[in-house]
Amino acid sequence: MSFRKLALAGAAFSFAFSAPLAAQAFEKVSTRSEFVQLVSGKNLRLTGIRLNVSSTGDIQGKAYGYPVTGDWQWRGGYFCRSLSWGDKDLGDNCQEVSAKDGKIRFTSDRGAGRSAAFSLR
Repeated sequence: MSFRKLALAGAAFSFAFSAPLAAQAFEKVSTRSEFVQLVSGKNLRLTGIRLNVSSTGDIQGKAYGYPVTGDWQWRGGYFCRSLSWGDKDLGDNCQEVSAKDGKIRFTSDRGAGRSAAFSLR
């Protein structure tokens, strides 16, 4: 296949799949009520981790066999939590929240740090 045909095939492939991929992008959760609606009555799951984030501000669950406890508030468009894992205090952190297709992603340090995407079940 010539370079030109390969380039055209690549462009066609990219165009054909760009709309569905864009539609599947994580979208930022901006309000407390939107966040509560997402997590209400659901468990957040990630390999080895299972959490419940209540609408009243409590966090309960387990991570790799140890209990997770904490509390949260919605401040300035961010999920701000204080968390303990077993006997370790993980401290406070405000996190950007985004969601898509039954998943919720938390990005630490107001969206500038590491992220984890949990399944909502």
